[in-house]
Amino acid sequence: MDAEFTFSSRRSPVVCLHGCAASSQPLATGVGLDILKRGGNAADAAVAIAAALAVTEPGSTGPGGDAFCLFYNGNTGEISGINGSGRSPAAQTLDLLQGRGYTAEAPVPAIHALNVTVPGAPACWCDAVQLFGSHKLSLQEVLGGAAELAEAGFPVAEVTAHHWGQRADALRHAGKELGGDLLIDGRAPNHGQLFRNPALAQTLKELGECGKPAFYRGRVARAIVDVISQHGGVMTLDDLSSHDSQVITPISTDYKGVRLWEPPPNSQGLAALLVLNILDNFPLKAVGHNSSDYIHVLVEAVRLALTDALRNLSDPDRVTIPLESLLDKDYSHQRAQRISMDRAMEGVEPGLMTGSDTVYFCVIDSQGNACSFVNSVYMGFGTGLVPKDCGFSLQNRGASFSLHRNHSNCVAGGKRPYHTLMPALLTDSAHKSHKPRLLATLGVMGAFMQPQGHVQVLLNMLEFGMNPQQALDAPRVYIHYDHKADQWLVNLEEGVDQEVAEELRRRGHQVNWPITGHQRSQFGRGQIITVGDWWNPSVNQADGPTRVLWAGSDPRADGCAQGY
Repeated sequence: MDAEFTFSSRRSPVVCLHGCAASSQPLATGVGLDILKRGGNAADAAVAIAAALAVTEPGSTGPGGDAFCLFYNGNTGEISGINGSGRSPAAQTLDLLQGRGYTAEAPVPAIHALNVTVPGAPACWCDAVQLFGSHKLSLQEVLGGAAELAEAGFPVAEVTAHHWGQRADALRHAGKELGGDLLIDGRAPNHGQLFRNPALAQTLKELGECGKPAFYRGRVARAIVDVISQHGGVMTLDDLSSHDSQVITPISTDYKGVRLWEPPPNSQGLAALLVLNILDNFPLKAVGHNSSDYIHVLVEAVRLALTDALRNLSDPDRVTIPLESLLDKDYSHQRAQRISMDRAMEGVEPGLMTGSDTVYFCVIDSQGNACSFVNSVYMGFGTGLVPKDCGFSLQNRGASFSLHRNHSNCVAGGKRPYHTLMPALLTDSAHKSHKPRLLATLGVMGAFMQPQGHVQVLLNMLEFGMNPQQALDAPRVYIHYDHKADQWLVNLEEGVDQEVAEELRRRGHQVNWPITGHQRSQFGRGQIITVGDWWNPSVNQADGPTRVLWAGSDPRADGCAQGY
C-alpha cells in the first residue's frame, strides 16, 4: 500500500461516564452538553443541538427543513421515534406540474419553489421535548442556547465556510440570491469570521415561548407562504397549519448478535437494513477491511438494496410497502445469490440519485437514555428561498418526488416524499428475558450515502474491532448512479489501496480513486456514541457491560464529541 494513503486514526475517542454529545460543530455540541449538565435528558440536549446547528450550519439544516429522531428509554428499553418530515402542498398534484410543462424527463428544477415541502423540523423539535424530554427544562430553555448564539454571533468553522461559499455561488449562478439574513454584505462568511443572525434568534425565541403555533401560524407562516408564492410555489397557510409530526415504531434487523434500528418509510432507513441482510451471507471479517473482495461485495449489496428501496419507498399513508417481505432473511439470501465474486452485476435497475446537505448528531445521558437525530434542508440551503425576517432558508425536499404517474413515490398533494434522513440506534439482540440493551447511537449524513455509511461504520466496529473514532476515520466507499453516463460509480476515498481500485476495475466496476480534499464530503459526516467497548475483541464480554461512554466525531466535518 502506498504510504501516502495508509490509514491511521487521526483522533482518540472521547471517553466519559455521565453524559455525552457529538455533532458536526463544537459550539453546538457544547450547547447540548450544557443542557445535560442543567438536568435535561438526551432528547432535550438533542433538540438544543438541532437548533444550535441551525445557527452555525444554516446551509445544511434549520427550521426550514425536516428532521427524524429515534429515542431509547433507559428505564424501559423502549425504542420509538418521530417522523418530522413535511408533506407537499395540497395543490401540488402531478396534473398541476404537467400543466406547467414539467415531466418525468424534464422535472421541476431542484431549487424551484414548487419543491418546498412543509418544514417538519420545528414541530419535531417541540414534539421530541414534549414526548421524550425530562420536563425539567422548558422548550424556551432548551432553545435558549441557540437563540443566544444567533444573537451574539459565532466564528464560522472551516468546512462550513467552504460549503457555505460554494452553495451561495451555485445559487447565484442559477439566478438566485440567498436572503440577506444568511450573508454578510452579499457574500458568504469566511472561515473564522463572526456571523450573527438576529432574525433566526427571534424565530427561535418565538418558537420557545409559544411552541408550534409560533411557526405554523402567524408571522413566520405568512412569511413562508409569501416567499413561496412570489417564486411560483403553491403552498398555503392551511398547508402549514395542518402539519403534524408522526410518532413512529422503528424497524430493525439482526446482524451477528446486534440489532440495528432505523426509521420506517418514508425514511430510507430500510435501505441500510437491506444492505446488512445481504452482507450477512458473506465472510466479511475473513476477506479483510477495505480489501477488493470486501468492497466488491459491499458495492453489489448497496446496488441491490438501493434498487429495492427506490422502487418501494414512499409515504406509507398513501401506498402499501411490503416491509415484512423485504426484510425477510430468505429474501436477502436470494438477493445475495446474484452476487458473483468475479464480476460486477449487470442489469441492476437504478433509481433517482441526488446530493444533500444534512446534519447528524446524537446524545446519551446519565440515565441511559439516547437520542439519535438528523436534521436537513436537503441540498445546500435547500431552495435558497429565505422568508422575510425569519433567518432560515426553505428546503427542496420535493425534488425527491417522481413524476412517473405509476411510481409509488409519484408527486401528489399532501404527500410525504421518499426521504433520505435516517438516524440509527444499535442494541443487542434482546431475548424474552431482558429488554434491548443499548450499544450505540450512530449516524452518517449525506443523501444516499447514509445507508452505506451506517453499514460501513457499524462493520468497522463489529467485524474489525475499531473504536468509534477509528470507525469514523477509516476510508469509506460511496456507490451512486450517474444518470448522464448511465452507470453505477464507485468512489473510493483516499486511504484505500491503489491495487484494490485496480482490481475493482478489472471486475467491471467504474471506479474513481482517490477522492481527496473537500471532495471527501460526499462520504458523509458521522457521529457515534457507544455504551461500553463491546466492539473491542480483547474485552471479555462475559464480564458484563460497562457504563463508560465512548464517542467519535467525523474528521470530514468541523465537529467533535464532548462528555462529562
